[in-house]
Formats: sequence, structure tokens, C-alpha cells
Amino acid sequence: MSGVKQVPVTEDEGEIRLDRWFKRRYPALKHGRLEKLLRTGQVRVDGARAKANTRLEPGQVVRVPPLESKDDETRAPLRKADPVKISDKDAAMMQGMVLYQDADLIALNKPPGLAVQGGTKTAKHIDGMLDALKFGSEERPRLVHRLDRDTSGVMVVARTAKAAAALAKAFQSRDMQKIYWALVMGHPEHPAGTISAALAKSAASGKERMEWDDDEGKSAVTDYRVVDTTARKFSWLELMPRTGRTHQLRAHCMLIGTPIIGDGKYTIKQHHADQVVDLHEGLLADIADRMCLHARSLVIERPGRKPLTLTAPLPKHMRDAFKDLGFSEGEAGT
Repeated sequence: MSGVKQVPVTEDEGEIRLDRWFKRRYPALKHGRLEKLLRTGQVRVDGARAKANTRLEPGQVVRVPPLESKDDETRAPLRKADPVKISDKDAAMMQGMVLYQDADLIALNKPPGLAVQGGTKTAKHIDGMLDALKFGSEERPRLVHRLDRDTSGVMVVARTAKAAAALAKAFQSRDMQKIYWALVMGHPEHPAGTISAALAKSAASGKERMEWDDDEGKSAVTDYRVVDTTARKFSWLELMPRTGRTHQLRAHCMLIGTPIIGDGKYTIKQHHADQVVDLHEGLLADIADRMCLHARSLVIERPGRKPLTLTAPLPKHMRDAFKDLGFSEGEAGT
């Protein structure tokens, strides 16, 4: 059928209900119309019929039929149109972020402070500027995972629908090696280990925040090692997440008593008052309110080809912090 789309589920969309997936991607689609499309089998997941409450998994493909009916030609487009024009400045910024590209994917070095997707108060974001990365292709690049707004580092977008589905499954797999660098307050009790603490969204109203919850939370596992430390007040951690939960690394660092520098959402102010003072009054004053979490490297396994290793240089505020603390990037061995 003309107009039918096969849309891959991205890593950050995993485990949400199918109806909420449609609400997120196609906000103007009425629930009653979606139910009719489901009843008639026009919407499918991996080729099978689905219900509104079907839980999606990263890498699955949703069949999306044409969403505008002949009876409602005057209805506004069901999905917000991509920005009509990207400024030359923003296009140059996006292209300047490119670390690597081939026929399947483009790897970016996302700067801190730039959101991946839009929101109520987010006018500029990577998803809205992906047309700047078409590089002559007819297809628009697609998101397959995301980083928090204030996290920097390696981020991958797919250049085709087929590549998007494959990459989404790869991100779900534990075979993909992801390494993050974090500067934290304090020092873990052990120089290396594994943090296994299920996470669930806080029941408290207000800002989104994840909390340790073995009953209602989803499994979250992070391996870590201390690369270096200074006077036990600040440490450089290498973090290797096995799962990809929202705010996983930030919440896990807080849970072992070493919150990430500059992360105002996951702090332990009572236990780290002296470090907070040191941050604001000492050498690190300039980065006291800038999160020091960086997606350093990513290794993607590709059937029939050598693994692809992607590495992103540190952003300026973290380079400055490394210098102030006497840390050398060569210590990590990556």
C-alpha cells in the first residue's frame, strides 16, 4: 500500500505501550482512530497484529499506514512537519559534530547542552536538524538512541530505515561496548565493581528523576572502575552500562556515594557539603554547574565487517577539569 511506513523502535522508546508510542510520534492521531487501525490489522509490530497496550522493544518495526483519511482531508498533518529551514549556522554546527560516516550511519560528538529531541521548552534539538546530515541522500537520518541534554559524546544516527532497525537491536544487545567517562565527587568504596540497582521513576511530582526500586523498577546494571582520584575528594570513573535505563549512570553514581560533578538532579548535598564548597570556590568553580558525563567511546559489531570503534574527544569544560585535577586522558587506555 502506498504511503505505508516501516518505523523502527529506538532504544529510548523500548518498553513503552504502542498507543503511547503513537501519541509521542503522531500527537494529532486520535485514540479512537488508532484503535480502528489496530482492529483492522493496519498497524502491526514485526508483521504481527498488536493491541494498544502492546509493550514495544528496541529494534522492533511498527507498520504505520497512511494516517489521513479521505473523509478528513482538511485535518492538519498528524505528525509535526520537520523544520522548513535550517539556518546555515545550525547546519554548519551539525556537520561540524560529525566524527564518522558511511552508507549506514553517522556518528556525532554531541556537545553538552544540546537536546536530542524536542519538548515543551525545547526549540532547538538534534532531531529537528537532521536534514543537515542528509549529505545528498534522499532519506532523512533517524535517531536510534539518545543522550541526556547535558551529556556529551558519541551519538549515532542511522542513514536508512534498514540501518535504523539493525542499530536499534544492536543497542539493545549487551554485545555493544559503551564507555562513559565521569568526574565525580568522592571515591567509591571499591576501585572497580558492578552496580546492580533497579530503577523506577520517582512517584514525587515535578522533574523526572529515577530512584532505586527493587519492587517496581526495571533492571539496571553498570560496571565501573576508578581511573584516577585526587585526595579522595574527586574521582575519574570509567562507566560501562550493560542496560540503558533513563538516567542510569547518573542515578547509579549517586547510589554508590559519588554523584557526578555538575549534576544538580542527582546529588547528596548533606554528605558532600565540603566537596560542593570546593567546587564553587576552588579550581573547579567554572564547571561546578556543568555536568561532567561524557560518552567517550562506542564499539559496534557489524556482521561480515570489522567492529567499528568510535571515540569522541572531551568537551572543553571537562578538558579544563582534567587539567585542574591533574588527570591525563592516556591513563584510561582508550
